[in-house]
Amino acid sequence: MLTLLKKNGPLRVLVTARAVSVVGDALSLVTLMVHVQSILGKAVAVAALLLVGDFAPALLSPLTGVVGDRFDRRTVMIVCEVAQAALLAVIAFTLPPLPVLLLLVGLRAVVGQVFVPASRAAVPSLVADRDLGQANTALGLGSNSADVFGPFLAAVLLTFLDTRGVLLVDAVSFLLSALLLLRLRLPRLLVSAEPGEGVFADARAGLAEIWHNRALRVIFIGFCGVVACTAIDDVAVLQLTMVSFGGSESTAGVVLGAVGIGLLAGYALLARGSAQWSMVTLLVTGFVISSAGNMLTGLAWGVAAAFALQAVRGLGIAAMDVAHSTLIQRLVPADRTGRVFGNFYGGIGVAAAVSYIGGGLLLDAVGPELTFLLSGGAGVLVALWAFAAARSRGVEWAPAS
Repeated sequence: MLTLLKKNGPLRVLVTARAVSVVGDALSLVTLMVHVQSILGKAVAVAALLLVGDFAPALLSPLTGVVGDRFDRRTVMIVCEVAQAALLAVIAFTLPPLPVLLLLVGLRAVVGQVFVPASRAAVPSLVADRDLGQANTALGLGSNSADVFGPFLAAVLLTFLDTRGVLLVDAVSFLLSALLLLRLRLPRLLVSAEPGEGVFADARAGLAEIWHNRALRVIFIGFCGVVACTAIDDVAVLQLTMVSFGGSESTAGVVLGAVGIGLLAGYALLARGSAQWSMVTLLVTGFVISSAGNMLTGLAWGVAAAFALQAVRGLGIAAMDVAHSTLIQRLVPADRTGRVFGNFYGGIGVAAAVSYIGGGLLLDAVGPELTFLLSGGAGVLVALWAFAAARSRGVEWAPAS
């Protein structure tokens, strides 16, 4: 992976810009959560902030993915970063009441939902097919390293700056990402296909691409199914650590951070050997490991065991990320890749919302231990279904080389 980054300047620019952008995401999320909590003191207000940021963009995913397929993806990414910087500057200077804040956060989240599919769809334009796995590993490692680092940076900045100051720093980070993206060579990222009949026709074509392609359908249902079963894990970890184990808030934070450590370790392992893996095997293995990590957390006897098992879950998530990105890039025509990624991430957002609601009810009913066992076990069953569905239907997961 390091060799690829060293030799491929455009990929290096994209990975760096994406990492800077993700740091910005984390800065704004943590800062606004602290701001809302300190001003209103209500958990429901913080929950609304998270819901707007995660779930609302998912509802527009068939349309957000179209943008990266109809226009030059380099331009799309630059405009998205500048727009996010402008929205954060407005929030910083006005610090509006909650309804207006939620609207602005929702708009920024939608713009971010346009950026991510465009960035993923751009990768095949920058590397050879044989290097897609390594390129996606680099992109995932950079993004998730920034995601782990971002909250700590926010904590440090908040000791020296007020909310407005940190949000302005965040706005500058998006402008820096846009400046980095200016270094991408335009001819490498041109979208060759002609636009469709209209935006909604293109959106329908993107949905149809997933529905009519059996391999994509299995990937989509399997991934969303695993997320729907297991995304409640963050809330369950808080309950397990603080209620069952009697730990403090800082202890709970350490256990929550275990997934990030596992993610980074997973990307580091894949950077050394993802080229030797079948992407199908890697995807299903990721499904099983991430779900089993949650399931076994329900049997954890203490904080250390829960930490280790959640780190194992992170290993599985890293495998899922690299495998699904590479498979989509290989299975989907270049002029539809943005739409498929947009719909894919939209589906994941809906699945996560389902998990938050259903898992929350399950947590209240049976407690964290049994919730981990049931949700993780259900995720393993989804993984086994995905494997069996592909084999029984003779799905060709990737074009013959």
